[in-house]
Amino acid sequence: MQLNETHRADLRSWVESANTVDTDFPIQNLPFGMFRRDGESARAGVAIGDQIFDLTAALKAGLFEAEAEEAARLAAGPALNDLMAADPKMHTALRRRLSQLLAAENPDRERLSAMASTLLVPMADAQLELPAVIGSFTDFLTSIYHTERGGRVTRPDSPVPAPFRYLPIAYNGRATSVRASGEPVRRPNGQWRTAEGKVEFGPCRQLDFELELGTFVGRGNELGEPISIEEAPDRIFGFCLLNDWSARDVQRWESALGPFLSKSLSTTISCWVVTAQALAPFRAPAFARPEGDPAPLPYLYSARDQAEGGIDLNLHAYLLTPRMRSEGTPAARLCRTNFVHMYWTVAQMLTHHMSNGCNMRPGDLFGSGTTSGPLDENRACLSEITTRGAQSFTLPNGETRTWLEDGDEVIFRARAERAGYRSIGFGECRARVAPSPPWPKPKS
Repeated sequence: MQLNETHRADLRSWVESANTVDTDFPIQNLPFGMFRRDGESARAGVAIGDQIFDLTAALKAGLFEAEAEEAARLAAGPALNDLMAADPKMHTALRRRLSQLLAAENPDRERLSAMASTLLVPMADAQLELPAVIGSFTDFLTSIYHTERGGRVTRPDSPVPAPFRYLPIAYNGRATSVRASGEPVRRPNGQWRTAEGKVEFGPCRQLDFELELGTFVGRGNELGEPISIEEAPDRIFGFCLLNDWSARDVQRWESALGPFLSKSLSTTISCWVVTAQALAPFRAPAFARPEGDPAPLPYLYSARDQAEGGIDLNLHAYLLTPRMRSEGTPAARLCRTNFVHMYWTVAQMLTHHMSNGCNMRPGDLFGSGTTSGPLDENRACLSEITTRGAQSFTLPNGETRTWLEDGDEVIFRARAERAGYRSIGFGECRARVAPSPPWPKPKS
């Protein structure tokens, strides 16, 4: 991803809310999403300040031409998959044109401002939806700190399994249970073994969150045809925040067979897709492996990826309890971490995923795994924060938690910040825990 005029820190928009210091969506961001208003079908838009730039309305107004128009038309369907599948050059053309249209320095800004009621939709009046039809979801395990903390309990002689340092470990998840931010997540029923050795079934008692970064695949590959690590960055369309909910008690019992019901209950994602191009100013070197760790095998190594395969992205998780909600107190931050702590890069994850010829399609989604870092404040799930439930923690209002309770709401936020560039964000990834469903009664 090359820097260009769309990344200029001094760019301002005629949409005034995009110029505030704390907005996630300045003109330098321009993430894509799907939205609807009451009585209308879903359509594509671009976040700008507290507004949504309606791509369908802009097309009807004749505001695009050439490659930018072709790309905008690809986004005019019921989801963003066709746009994701396009050549990155088309993504660049559309981003450039959107930046020109929304820039305060646009000589045609007065005409565009006069069309604001047609081109812009207040976010407060819109319902955001999943940005793509997600055909496949994969969850990786790429934080050595998360892996080691859990391994100290389960594998004290070898906290980090040997394969971790050689390949990005992952499992195939359940795409049908990926849900948009704001939808509740039901506490799942499941099976677990008690401390006394008794196997029970019922509502999960140890519900947890996992703070992750999600990646949307752009151009895919044909079945049986892998791609190289050099190609991988051009196959990534963009990113979202991702909460891979986990039933820890169920997970421990079924872990001999791999993650199944403990993970498939739900996955929550933020709805705005921050493009790889928007994050170009915030690329960072890949994780510096400790002395003695093996170098990546040749198929997972490229000098470019080692130099800029990381992403300098601050990630935060918050908890809002029912009591906080009723008293009007703000959510409490549980952790803050950064994506630079990931042992494997996004390009390495995608390359490894395709290395056996597995076919990936536009709109497929994969999660980074829990984004924990080296410090205590970087523990990006309750299992780490509470040392697998051995110790509870106290919230600012005096409440205590070990695991999530019904009515608790988990909120993720993220911010990419670097001197000389405008900071950008992702919006929120949030969901409230609903009680487990009653078990179906036998029909008489």
